[in-house]
Amino acid sequence: MKKVFTLVILPIIIVLIGWLIYRSVMNDIKFEQERVYRESFGTQKLKDIRTLQVAYKNKYGKFASAIDTLVDFYKNDKMVIVKQVGSVNDSAMVAHTEAVKKANKGITDKGLYELYLKGDRNLVFSIPSEIPVKDTLLKREDFNPDSLAIIPFSGGKKIEMKSVIKQVSGVAVPLFEATIPYNDLLRGMDHQLIVNLNCERENIDKFPGLKVGSIEQPNNNAGNWE
Repeated sequence: MKKVFTLVILPIIIVLIGWLIYRSVMNDIKFEQERVYRESFGTQKLKDIRTLQVAYKNKYGKFASAIDTLVDFYKNDKMVIVKQVGSVNDSAMVAHTEAVKKANKGITDKGLYELYLKGDRNLVFSIPSEIPVKDTLLKREDFNPDSLAIIPFSGGKKIEMKSVIKQVSGVAVPLFEATIPYNDLLRGMDHQLIVNLNCERENIDKFPGLKVGSIEQPNNNAGNWE
């Protein structure tokens, strides 16, 4: 019986244990590969939201509180673009511009622009102009503003976004954050590995998923993947 166990049963047990270890390792590897793949779509969504939020704040002095507001901003609003004419590093052009200003007291950049159009190409000035947001930002073929709020691979779940005005050292500071929980982004993947991943993040006091910005404190609108 001992010989049977050694020659037959023990090798089977060893092979079985090896197969179980291999399956566990491969399962972890496949989970990690799929997680990285899905995160690439999630981070792109949050980067796009951040791009629109920064432009929105530049115009309105605060962040939008809803993604629908950002979508409307993208589709229907305009943003001010400052066009620089001439080089501020060209001493000859700068000197010429100063001379023109002295000869034309109170002349504005608009007046300098009119002189530029008349043929004076040695002027240095900047002029603001309004351009549709959609003609300036996120001009990628794969960008779809109508799906901006949808978490990839989630079956339709929406990204949560918040904005606040917070007092920081006595100064009112606009803040925002947008989040994509792993439970939604990794939907359909190994449940226990998702639970383990969430626990790992929570144990180090990190959001269990992807996050850009913070309504707790200024962080330069950074993403937690950066």
